[in-house]
Amino acid sequence: MGQNGIGASPRRKEDQRFLSGRGNYVADMQRPNMAHGVFLRSPHAHALVNAVEIAAASAAPGVIGILTGADLAAAGVGGLPCGWGITGTDGLPMKEPPHPALAQGKVRYVGDAVAFILAETAHEARDAAELIEVDYTPLPAAVDLESAIAPGAPQIFDDVPGNLCCDWSIGDAAATEAAFAKAHHVAKLKLVNNRLVGNPMEPRAAIAEYEGANGQYTLWTTSQFPHVVRMLMGAFVLNIPQHRLRVVAPDVGGGFGVKQFHYAEEAVVTFAAKRFGRGVKWVCERSEGFISDAHGRDHVTEAALALDASGKFIGMKVVTIGNIGGYISTFGPNIPTNLYAPLLAGVYMTPAIHCQVKVAFTNTVPVDAYRGAGRPEATFVVERLVDIAAMEMGMDKAEIRRLNMIPRSAFPYQTPVMMKYDSGDPLGCMDRALALADWEGFPARQAIAKQQGKLRGVGLSTYIEACGLAPSRIAGQLGARGGLYESATVRVHPTGHVTVLIGTHSHGQGHETTFAQIVAEKLGVAFEDIDIVYGDTDRVQFGMGTYGSRSLVVGGAALAKASDRVIAKGKKIAAHLLEASEMDIEFTEGRFTIAGTDRGKSFQEIALAAYVPHDYPLETVDPGLEEQAYHDPVNFSFPGGAHVAEVEIDPDTGQVTLVNYVGVDDVGTVINPMIVEGQLHGGVTQGIGQALLEHCVYDPATGQMLSGSFQDYCMPRADNLPSFAMQTHPVPSTDTPMGVKGCGEVGSIGAPAAIINAVVDALAPYKVRHLDMPATPARVWRAIHDKAMPMAAE
Repeated sequence: MGQNGIGASPRRKEDQRFLSGRGNYVADMQRPNMAHGVFLRSPHAHALVNAVEIAAASAAPGVIGILTGADLAAAGVGGLPCGWGITGTDGLPMKEPPHPALAQGKVRYVGDAVAFILAETAHEARDAAELIEVDYTPLPAAVDLESAIAPGAPQIFDDVPGNLCCDWSIGDAAATEAAFAKAHHVAKLKLVNNRLVGNPMEPRAAIAEYEGANGQYTLWTTSQFPHVVRMLMGAFVLNIPQHRLRVVAPDVGGGFGVKQFHYAEEAVVTFAAKRFGRGVKWVCERSEGFISDAHGRDHVTEAALALDASGKFIGMKVVTIGNIGGYISTFGPNIPTNLYAPLLAGVYMTPAIHCQVKVAFTNTVPVDAYRGAGRPEATFVVERLVDIAAMEMGMDKAEIRRLNMIPRSAFPYQTPVMMKYDSGDPLGCMDRALALADWEGFPARQAIAKQQGKLRGVGLSTYIEACGLAPSRIAGQLGARGGLYESATVRVHPTGHVTVLIGTHSHGQGHETTFAQIVAEKLGVAFEDIDIVYGDTDRVQFGMGTYGSRSLVVGGAALAKASDRVIAKGKKIAAHLLEASEMDIEFTEGRFTIAGTDRGKSFQEIALAAYVPHDYPLETVDPGLEEQAYHDPVNFSFPGGAHVAEVEIDPDTGQVTLVNYVGVDDVGTVINPMIVEGQLHGGVTQGIGQALLEHCVYDPATGQMLSGSFQDYCMPRADNLPSFAMQTHPVPSTDTPMGVKGCGEVGSIGAPAAIINAVVDALAPYKVRHLDMPATPARVWRAIHDKAMPMAAE
């Protein structure tokens, strides 16, 4: 409504507390009689745990108690459940070995939790942890992804032959082989999608309490989906009745998927609260997060693109090994399969595609969703292949894309790998991005850079992603073990003020602002008079949380539906008060009026009447004005776009400078342009981090992490970024209410391929065919100076 409704950019509601230091974070919370816990973690990537000697530690000053895997097993504590199972090409379910909250019998990665020490202070708990003696028998580790599934590799689980969780595939293998048999040219590529550590600004933390008088547990946790934590932990791990378990996720300082999962630490601190009769607090240290937060990406892929003589794509074959780490995380198996391979069609009309994914266990930290979750990996494969095909066939990189793009008139478009795109305009996005980047003027800029002794390159990436994860019926067929709907309650108070209870969560995206804009637009209530409540299972109806760019697409849809129900009830009340037919009541700009007249009632008057029903049709309408709605999407939503990166390289040092970056993204209807721009900037920044800087590295022999701190793991900083030029090209979704598509992950999807394409373009004088991420100075320098570098990856 007015200046703060849909399409406006009001100041964010949440910034009043965030910018004044009044955020409510778990690490800042203090509870009565609270003790502090520390986890003892394995220094070995793979080892038998023969004994855990805790006597000396138990006697240390301040120690309240110590838990080991044996204690949890004796108490009947279950393993951590997986929320998404997959089925292999052979029709058999994936291998799903137990994932104990504390190691039992074996440790399977450096960082695997072996014991939990509770003391009066965190300092005393850390001192006591050093007194615990663990008798390990070190075992050979399976660390390198390709070696882990090779014959003779060390076996991580006795009942998982070859460390293969699942051999999964999608697409028509016969049709794809037929396409390759008649191909004029085949472009081939082997690449690595590098492992990333999420590193949200706020490390993970948890506080648990148990009230013996009523058997009530409360867990405060840094989670993106508190209701799901309650369901998984209560029902499958600790056997706590749902009505006895409250999970609260207050302000969360960044998530990016890292806080999407049910972690062992949540279960252990909750169990410890009852076992020791104290409130229990655990706060993850930054270095601890490197070896305990779920990681992202980590694929090795061999891909091939078949083309006819004109440059049209006729087939694609992809074989990927996806790392799942030492255990299955909450959604781990779904990321390199269902969220990856169905996006290999990209924005192109490739008629035949087949993808095989081998999901592999390794002695590394578990791998799960990280911003984009499968879609950046797919886009990187496709867009690198397209560039190589253009180079090998002597075609312009933009023109080969133009030749193969799905035209706007062809939507809705059914791909050969499951997805049916409802709407989009890939060519429109690309043409606008090329113009914004001055694509035609690049040769002149390249010539100037050459005069200055620099290499200059430009890269293009076009993409489409699937977000909003839906619908529940289809997700269930694909292995989801829960629904993917969302919920919202719109509670109108007698004064006309509104409280929204929504099942999603916010961890920096500005939901309190965006959702208030939707309600303001729908109900005609002042933006300032709307409060958004989330993150508390005792206050909010069941919701699935925030991930996969689903908050607006699914949660916003539930909110719009609940708001419409409020209006529908308001019309009944207004019709009675105005002595008119309900069919004649219109609602616009916060007023219920009789059509064609100026007779009406304000929204606030109807709200008061709903709670003071002196003149009210009680026989047909109940008192009160509160409505709840659930929304289960009919399809994924499909944002897309085109990004162009321009880089300069110093050939003497290999240093890559990103000098220009533009993007044009179709995120459907834009609710708040300022927040969308911020989401795009943040996503692109994380994409830049992957392309140029970030890389989680393990010693392949020992399984020790070699990049376990910010001394060795380089995060993007302000001086790594140019000024972004980002625009939107909205093509409203036909499958989502309000036409929204989601925007939180698109930057991380489009950026890596655009940047590496630009780097390889700059290195064209040296005949560099491909460069894996990250394009660090050392890696680029070697590509320039190592004349023995292979020219093709076959």
